[in-house]
Amino acid sequence: MQTVSGQLSDASGNLKNHNILNQKNEIFISKPFIGLLFASLVICFISSCNQNKNSDKDIQRPTILHKPWLEQKQQPIWTTSIPDFELIKGTESYKDGMVSDVSKPTITIYKPAKNNTGAAVLVFPGGGYNKVAIELEGSEICEWLASIGVTGILLKYRVPASGHHWDKDCECGKDPIKPLALQDAQRAMSFVRSKAKEWDIDSNKIGVMGFSAGGHLVADVSTNYRKKAYELTDEIDKISCKPDFGISFFPGHMLVHTDNEYGLNKTVPVDSSTPPMFILQAGNDPIDTIQNSLVYYIALRKANVHAEYHVYAEGGHAFGLSRTALDNPNWNKLPIADWEFLVERWLYTIKMIPAWSGEKPNR
Repeated sequence: MQTVSGQLSDASGNLKNHNILNQKNEIFISKPFIGLLFASLVICFISSCNQNKNSDKDIQRPTILHKPWLEQKQQPIWTTSIPDFELIKGTESYKDGMVSDVSKPTITIYKPAKNNTGAAVLVFPGGGYNKVAIELEGSEICEWLASIGVTGILLKYRVPASGHHWDKDCECGKDPIKPLALQDAQRAMSFVRSKAKEWDIDSNKIGVMGFSAGGHLVADVSTNYRKKAYELTDEIDKISCKPDFGISFFPGHMLVHTDNEYGLNKTVPVDSSTPPMFILQAGNDPIDTIQNSLVYYIALRKANVHAEYHVYAEGGHAFGLSRTALDNPNWNKLPIADWEFLVERWLYTIKMIPAWSGEKPNR
């Protein structure tokens, strides 16, 4: 039996006790689990390497000039009162791409300059539900989405302790007093859908994308959409908050609230109505380990949900388009660094966008 322990790093690259551990702060991996995991890694590593060999020849990576998030216009998502507002005590601050003590959730819109497909993606950065990695896993992702004709919408949701998180006082994982991040995700989905016509968005092509804790939030709002996690505040809250698709990168928190090795977090009730899902993971992720995404994929498959799952041998944790917050200067040379082509093609295959950048003429 192997033990994967828990001195982890957040998206800023600093080693911290993170929040993806189970209630005992350890993950135990049995021999059958290792066998299944090894087989998955071998298959996906081979396919990923082959795809990488072809991608450099056939597809040119677009150049995206990233603008600082602080220079972008933010819009509040709550028009009247904010539910459970009293739970966030601190003053919001920004440092090195991370936002802390968010009490007033906002969205930032990144519209395509050309070739608007009508699709939109609400992006949830990671940060352990204690911070928000607003640039690496947020604004930079939205800029890329806009470059392929998809409206990127960055959600700055409330933190800290807005979802299952690591509590430094007890040195343990804790559930939130109220699910503030889920509240904000549900509200943001309804808010965006209410503005679809005004923002040139197809109201039936609005998805969610998240990283780490944000990857969990993707699963959370994709399964907990039938009832708002707060008392309705206005007419906008009556609009559906169900995403049309989800993209979950190295999700965490999937192993808590379960009583068996292959069980999924019971607060993520996957069923046949769960929207199509794309999952991507590095097999050597030391923080949100592969067990998290694996149990999620198994649950999706059992429910006959359209799900695509990509596992790479290397890549670690806390990465975005062309860089990682962890200490890996060669990350951009790994096969996993081409993930955006997989996502774009998947959006094409589920008919969210009309074409993808690697498609050949007259195909």
